[in-house]
Amino acid sequence: MEINTFRNVILILTAWGGAFLAALWLSLVIWTYRDIRQRTRDRLARILAILVVTVLFLPGLVIYWILRPPRTLEDEYQQTLEEEALLQSIEEAVLCPGCGRKVEADWMVCPSCHTKLRKQCHQCQRLLELSWNICPYCATPVIGMRKEEKDL
Repeated sequence: MEINTFRNVILILTAWGGAFLAALWLSLVIWTYRDIRQRTRDRLARILAILVVTVLFLPGLVIYWILRPPRTLEDEYQQTLEEEALLQSIEEAVLCPGCGRKVEADWMVCPSCHTKLRKQCHQCQRLLELSWNICPYCATPVIGMRKEEKDL
C-alpha cells in the first residue's frame, strides 16, 4: 500500500512539475514575442528570436538576451527626438558676425569683439536689426537713413 501511495505522490509531483515547465516554456515564448516586437520591426529577427526560445527553452532565452537589440523602438524614438531638439537649439543660437561667438538676442554689442549687433529705436527704445529702415513695433523711420532709402 505504501508503494502505491509513494508512486501516486511521485506521479502527482511529476505532473505538477511538467505542467509548471510547460507553463514556464509557453510564458517565455510569449514574453519573447512581446519583447522582440518592442525592439525591432525586422520580421526575420522576430521569427528567429521566437524560434530560438521555443526550441532551446532556457538556453535559448539566454542566447536571446545576449543577441537582442539593447533598446526598444520607443527608446530609439525618444533618443532621436532629443538629438533633433539638441541640433535645433544649436542651430538657433545667435552668433556674432565678427568673432562667431554665441551672443544673446537682446545684446546691442558683442562683448568679445565689440561688433555692433543691433540698434535701438529712438521712439520706442526696442532693439532693431541693423538692416531695418523702419521700426516694426512703432512704425518710426530710423534716424540717419538717407532720403532715398526712406522712400523705398
